[in-house]
Amino acid sequence: MLSYQHGFHAGNLADVQKHALLATMLDYMTQKDKPISYIETHAGRGLYDLSGEQSQKTGEAAQGIEKVGQWFKGDHPYARARRAIAKTHGASIYPGSPAIAQALLRPTDQIHLAELHPQEFAHLKEATAASPSMAGLHLKQQDGMQFAQSICPPDPRRGLMLIDPSYEIKTEFEAFPSMIYKLHRKWNVGIIALWYPVLKNGTHLPLVDGMKRANFPKCLHHEVRFRPAQKGHGMHGSGMFIINAPWGVADEAARLTKLFNVL
Repeated sequence: MLSYQHGFHAGNLADVQKHALLATMLDYMTQKDKPISYIETHAGRGLYDLSGEQSQKTGEAAQGIEKVGQWFKGDHPYARARRAIAKTHGASIYPGSPAIAQALLRPTDQIHLAELHPQEFAHLKEATAASPSMAGLHLKQQDGMQFAQSICPPDPRRGLMLIDPSYEIKTEFEAFPSMIYKLHRKWNVGIIALWYPVLKNGTHLPLVDGMKRANFPKCLHHEVRFRPAQKGHGMHGSGMFIINAPWGVADEAARLTKLFNVL
């Protein structure tokens, strides 16, 4: 069983990029009076205590959302989701992407969450049960990419899939482009968002090259750079590929680039 636990990294600068773009897309998609499917392949535990031992040990949230939270004011969907979570769970609780989805989606929408790690899955069940109930909430303790292949195309077909693996298995950087190509072939109208770390040693580059060669339609590629959270850490940036990128997300990506550039 793989050992990655996101609690050590929740609310870091990579989360800021990923969750800001995710919230922007969900906000746009819910403006139309049509239900959507939200699918997540590596859901994690959903809620993270930034005052807890894991977060305090690394200090990544202090360099992340606690430092740059002012970037997201007023009615920004990322800020709205964080306020909704804080109202229910307390100000120190940071929402992972499943909680952001629950906060922004509607009772008519479908949420499908997969998480393989047994402890993280148990926490995910608790977190989603404690949030506002949704009739369309479905949880699976299963390998994320197997789950994605089994559910595509979803019902309703209009929707978004977030793929956010830990990349503990280094061959995933080479394998993901072909897996995502197969998903896109099965669900060509779906928005598929893939997150990846930008690593100093360049391990991520086969993934970037493979995604670019696939020439996906309306594909937004966005990277931001930042200082490593701790001395010796290999991650010095965060990237996303968004296939069938919806209206407005490119503008938010451009805004984030400017903000990260002056950190």
